[in-house]
Amino acid sequence: MPWTEIARLQYRRDGLRFASDVTDAEWELIEPFVPAPSPIGRPRTTELRVRGGPLV
Repeated sequence: MPWTEIARLQYRRDGLRFASDVTDAEWELIEPFVPAPSPIGRPRTTELRVRGGPLV
């Protein structure tokens, strides 16, 4: 399926720092699957959206 002009606008990555960064709309879909922080051990110091974006 070739890219149409509508699809190109919908999937643009211009406003992101890296091509692998996650948009707000994408994060809303991913966030429910991210595990909650563990009640034991060291607390999280980084935002999982920043760390996990390239893994998706």
